[in-house]
Amino acid sequence: MLDTLDAPAVRTWCRLALAALGQAREEIDALNVYPVPDGDTGTNLYLTVESAAEALDAVFAAAEEPELAVAAAAAARGALIGARGNSGVILAQWLRGLAEVLADGGELAGALDHGARSAYRAVAEPVEGTLLTVAAAAAKAAGGADGLTGQAQEAYRAARQALLLTPHQLSALAEAGVVDAGGRGLVAVLGALVDAVSGQQPMGPVALRRELDPLVVDGCESHERPPGPGHPAFEVIYLLEAEDEQLPGLRERLGRLGDSLVIGGGDGLWNVHVHVDDAGAAVEAGVEAGRPYRIRITHFAEAAARAGEREETVSHGRAVLSVVTGSGLAQLCEQAGSVVLSADPDRPPASAELVAAVHRCGAREVVLLLNDPELRPAAGAAADQLREEGVRIAVLPTRSPVQGLAALAVHDAGRRFDEDVVAMTSAAGATRYAELAVAEGESWTMAGVCQAGDVLGLIDGDVAVIGADLTETALTVLDRMIAGGGELVTLVLGEEAPDDLADRLIAHARRTRPEVDTVAYRGGQEAAPLLVGVE
Repeated sequence: MLDTLDAPAVRTWCRLALAALGQAREEIDALNVYPVPDGDTGTNLYLTVESAAEALDAVFAAAEEPELAVAAAAAARGALIGARGNSGVILAQWLRGLAEVLADGGELAGALDHGARSAYRAVAEPVEGTLLTVAAAAAKAAGGADGLTGQAQEAYRAARQALLLTPHQLSALAEAGVVDAGGRGLVAVLGALVDAVSGQQPMGPVALRRELDPLVVDGCESHERPPGPGHPAFEVIYLLEAEDEQLPGLRERLGRLGDSLVIGGGDGLWNVHVHVDDAGAAVEAGVEAGRPYRIRITHFAEAAARAGEREETVSHGRAVLSVVTGSGLAQLCEQAGSVVLSADPDRPPASAELVAAVHRCGAREVVLLLNDPELRPAAGAAADQLREEGVRIAVLPTRSPVQGLAALAVHDAGRRFDEDVVAMTSAAGATRYAELAVAEGESWTMAGVCQAGDVLGLIDGDVAVIGADLTETALTVLDRMIAGGGELVTLVLGEEAPDDLADRLIAHARRTRPEVDTVAYRGGQEAAPLLVGVE
């Protein structure tokens, strides 16, 4: 439990917030009815925080122990640069407000208060029953609590309560029977803060959904639809380099052109978001104020039409994209006919990297093999963007490279896309997986308490064996894996695996289960000395 925030805690918070938004992304998208029911608030918030996390990673790569002020400012600037949509810009401005107080040594309650005020100032016409209301309630509650953990917990509690009230404050929410999507996202971010400073996870997404809105307990139905008559036709977003004195004129001009105007930022860099009928005039206003770039214009009606046509996209060519670490694994996937995205074991690829990798495939139909459960949120956000571009994509949530190899073994580009995806999914699902890892410290596991240096045998994601010797632990794991039956055992040896490990495992399998075929490959992965798959 922390007494004060420091740079590592900010980084942990950002990573936990990204994970929480990843879990809740589709739920938040489905809640999105205000200001435009375009079903992307969860994705926009995820991409905004993802950009903040990338900026923090860059700071820590440059300095092992950066100061709190540097880390907080980097997160805020990263969020600003990557902010997507109305809610993303507001969240980025909220983070900027927090960073300004934390940089001066202020406590969390003061930072939350300044963050809420900054968010309100960024919005041309603040509306209650939104993310702004939730932020204000969280700040007020934190001000009455003591200590870092107490303030974080009170902020989270008050944010949940404020979110419950949003349908009573905004008629669009009441008519749809949902809580505010942006406010729901901020609750996820504040829950991650509680986890970061106290080590105690707040309620999970399912329990939170039950508390927030009984109408969406059993699965949210998307409210994505074109804006009604009288609503502006375009969403315009751009980054703007401009002097502070140019902002009042820009706000006035954009305010006359449309609505949902949010301008966040400072120190010469701004993120501009507005809904207008004349997209060119909105960009021109930015040109007159400074230098706009990263301009993104979305026509709401066309975006909704594309969403309805996603499943009917006519495709030309199909590719399989596998995300792996290790040169040996990459070679195996390439030999099986897959395009490979080689991932850094210390930094999983972000959604933008996945989108770029799919673009490089040059195919209109893509099957994405993640081979790591932690990539699912980023892949979901990437898939949404790609579908808007007309790419037909299926994300197979393979949890281990051995499941990915099993899926590749049955891939057939000559089949219909849906049939190929079903066959690959079935093959992956029929493959049990295990891996060895070395414990970094003392920890409680499903198999008991482990100490630093212990060899852990994980089966289907859970620690099942704790041993002192890597080879002996591998033999125990193999026995447990094939005890449940199987026809083919695949062993993938990591970079640190002993030279004789494969020979010993194969000999053991042939002696104890001669009817099972066993193959071994050098994968070269760093994190796991051994991967095991049983089909």
